[in-house]
Amino acid sequence: MFNLILFGPPGSGKGTQSDKIVEKYGLVHLSTGNLLRQEIKEKSPLGLEAKKFIDKGQLVPDEVVIGMVDSYFEQHKNAKGFLFDGFPRTVAQAKALDRLMEFKKKEISQVLILKVNEEELIKRLVLRGKTSGRSDDADENIQRNRQAVYKMETLPVADYYSKSNKVVVVDGMGEIQDIFERLSSHIDKKIK
Repeated sequence: MFNLILFGPPGSGKGTQSDKIVEKYGLVHLSTGNLLRQEIKEKSPLGLEAKKFIDKGQLVPDEVVIGMVDSYFEQHKNAKGFLFDGFPRTVAQAKALDRLMEFKKKEISQVLILKVNEEELIKRLVLRGKTSGRSDDADENIQRNRQAVYKMETLPVADYYSKSNKVVVVDGMGEIQDIFERLSSHIDKKIK
């Protein structure tokens, strides 16, 4: 089983590249945001628990999110592997995911990080904001704050995984297909 975490700051093209990777390698896309919405929609016990926190404007606790990830694994027992998108966001979540993977006798195979310079990220996001209809996307100050949050909260997760030699930094600048080919070359080396 090949389990991949794709990291990158907001605007790095994670969503676009995730779709291409899932299609090429037959991985199951695991987005915790989608999981939360689905569990809430289905009114599962975990979904109802998560809704209590969301309704109060609070973050869903890691234990609840990990429970949803575990449930998702159970629903996809025959998967070739998973592409983790938007998770783990913190070192605590990474450690909890590792414990779950160990329990399942699985592991994270690779962590790919899309690296894009900050000015390009801001430019991409503000441009996206002009077409997305989301006013917050078009606000450069909000985008700079999102970049700061990513550096503070999510980049330490890459440091956590780098201790196990699973992290590869990939140039996220250029054309979509060129970036995908760079990502694929690293996946191909590891997946065989």
